[in-house]
Amino acid sequence: MTRKNAPHNQFPQSNQVLRRFRVVFNAVRTHFKQIEKQVGLGGAQVWALSVISAQPGIGMGELARCMDVHQSTASNLVRALQQKELIRMDKDANDKRHVHLYTTPPALELLARAPGPLEGVLPAALELLSPQTLERLDQDLAELITLLKADEAAGRIPLAQL
Repeated sequence: MTRKNAPHNQFPQSNQVLRRFRVVFNAVRTHFKQIEKQVGLGGAQVWALSVISAQPGIGMGELARCMDVHQSTASNLVRALQQKELIRMDKDANDKRHVHLYTTPPALELLARAPGPLEGVLPAALELLSPQTLERLDQDLAELITLLKADEAAGRIPLAQL
């Protein structure tokens, strides 16, 4: 019997790995739900606010780089935060196409109430792993992504928005 045709429970190692993925996804989802419940914003919006707060005057491109998201994703986050009056956008004095982002006092109050880590539990945990572990994890996940035939462009979408 090939692995392809075998009942799933004949491969306990793959079951164990699947359970570990579920634990990771559940931890991420639980954290995002807790953030939304406590402050009324999604996790990606809170993360964007925290980056803007830490780097007053940051530009849109730099915000996208800091969050490792596409610039259009950062732009959508900024638009939503601006509509809620949590940030202000100042045009660059020399180049009106560029903007500088700043948090407002209500945003700072919101950030003070938000459960950490503000960037999310998964990015925070990954930062704590050794370079060797990250390298192994990266290689192994790359192999899994290939087997899934997944669109790697999805890697630029914040987990909070999935």
